[in-house]
Amino acid sequence: MRIALLYPPPWKIRAEGEAPYGSDEGGPPAEYVDGDLDGDFFQTPYGLFALGAQAIRAGHQVKVINLSAYTWAKVEEVLRALEADLYGMSCWTANRRGVALVAEELKRLYPSAPVVVGGPHATPLARQMLAHHPAIDGVCIGESELTFLDLLDRLQRGEGIAGIPGMAYRDAARAGAIELAPERPALEELDGLASPHDYFDTHIVMTSRGCPWRCTFCGAEASWGRGYRAQSVPYVLDALEKAVGRAPVKMIQIKDDTFTTNRKRVVTLCRGIRERKVQFLWSCDTRVDVLGDDLLREMRLAGCERLSLGVESGSQKILDAIDKKITPDEIIESSALAKKYGIKVRYYMMVGNRGETRATVEESMRFLERAKPHQYIFAALSVYPGTRDFDEAVKAGWLDGEFYFEKDFQELKTTFDASDEDTAFMREWFLANKGLRELYREGIEEYEGILGRLGDHHAAHMDLGGAYCRAGRLDEAELHVKRALDLEYPAPGLGLNYLACIAARRGDYKGMEAFLVEAMRRDPQHGVLTRNVRTVRSWAMARGKGALELVAEHEFSLLERRAQPTLPGPLADDYAVWRPAPPAPERPVGSGRLVNAGKLRVVSA
Repeated sequence: MRIALLYPPPWKIRAEGEAPYGSDEGGPPAEYVDGDLDGDFFQTPYGLFALGAQAIRAGHQVKVINLSAYTWAKVEEVLRALEADLYGMSCWTANRRGVALVAEELKRLYPSAPVVVGGPHATPLARQMLAHHPAIDGVCIGESELTFLDLLDRLQRGEGIAGIPGMAYRDAARAGAIELAPERPALEELDGLASPHDYFDTHIVMTSRGCPWRCTFCGAEASWGRGYRAQSVPYVLDALEKAVGRAPVKMIQIKDDTFTTNRKRVVTLCRGIRERKVQFLWSCDTRVDVLGDDLLREMRLAGCERLSLGVESGSQKILDAIDKKITPDEIIESSALAKKYGIKVRYYMMVGNRGETRATVEESMRFLERAKPHQYIFAALSVYPGTRDFDEAVKAGWLDGEFYFEKDFQELKTTFDASDEDTAFMREWFLANKGLRELYREGIEEYEGILGRLGDHHAAHMDLGGAYCRAGRLDEAELHVKRALDLEYPAPGLGLNYLACIAARRGDYKGMEAFLVEAMRRDPQHGVLTRNVRTVRSWAMARGKGALELVAEHEFSLLERRAQPTLPGPLADDYAVWRPAPPAPERPVGSGRLVNAGKLRVVSA
């Protein structure tokens, strides 16, 4: 079968020179301004790659296409060219309107092709999705790999989708009545699944599912069920090797809900990364109460550059109200441990949670000054279907699930129970304080201590070299940057960029040019590097007049907005041409594996 897996835009995006679409025509909300959709929105959800991997291994032809930033005219052009036997879409609250619009267009173009959706917005509102959107034929609920393969089996046999466990559907035998099939149990053996990294280029990796905690604002349980399940260490190491091998920039984001839930597993994984000599830099998301000294040291030596911590608030009152089960002192202690080994700490903060007042917001800001994370970013509370916040708001009578179908808001950003006065304060405060904020950076003395604790470690040398460079101590900077490169620092373009900047400051412009040329040859996609190359070209065209201001930094940053299918970049000329599925890769003997391309059957070791 030919299967098109699509990540739709949030609404109809106008083309340059085109009259804007009104909200009633499918356009953006009236209050939308550029920047309201953060960078994470534009990344293809990992679930689409997971479904695509299962289908490819089962012998199907699969295309994953990210349409999230495409104009509506381009979306229509792609859909007209992309004739498939089945269309699947990932539905989040922010793109729920775009999903409905794409479904309608698909049904107009291909009335006999089934259109199914899944994702964290569709899962808790499965019945409503079908009731409001006749162009959608079915909803895959929660964890969907097995459900999707069952669906493909049914369609190949010419059967309908009624009764597939884990789906909501319309029952043709009952005049199209909307039905929920029996729930599908969660997968226990995740190693039996095909890895997305066998088939797709993505810098996102997921190694586990679920979270043992139940914060009031989070919908992880609705998607994954209760509890926590993880892939085995050998399976994850294989996936990381493949992901790094495919990545043009050797930087990976591990996007588990809480990566270090099982600390022993992560220590073993980090040691395995080093034993296999998989050289890459990475970040992960986790909680402050599942960290420790030995764990953080192993993570840093294995390439961890950044921890993104779900902190939410610096007020114990708010932490208790949202069932976070942490304290401000634990946050500070874990942050200090991460800094001890040179891991950058980013806090995810929130404003508007239950119990929030002007006083608790101000308490959070005072807390940040004490804790000193390297970065922090605030989000306004969004009430998502499938969360405890949603359920309790519906029960209290101030929210209705129909709002998500009747209103055009991007996400339902609100305060949970604040007074009108405090809500007005928080609205204005958030507008003035949104976006990623820099707060703390180590100096030379701190980085010397980190290098001493880690030993002869490439990233520690690079950090110290950067600190020396910022201080104008060029000889020492050059020494440590070169040592980092000798130790195979995974982002050599950033090291060579430092050497180019050092050469430029010394007036050695031929050396600068040579380093930049080598950097672009070896590692061309880092944003700081491409900016400097443009700067040098402009300076050269001006015959060296004026100051040459180059940027010397090596922050962990992924700026690959143009690469399909991970991000909404340009499509290849032959994007609509269907080719046979590639052969399934061999699995190592003794690992869990799939042995039946038609039905998923997990075979234990």
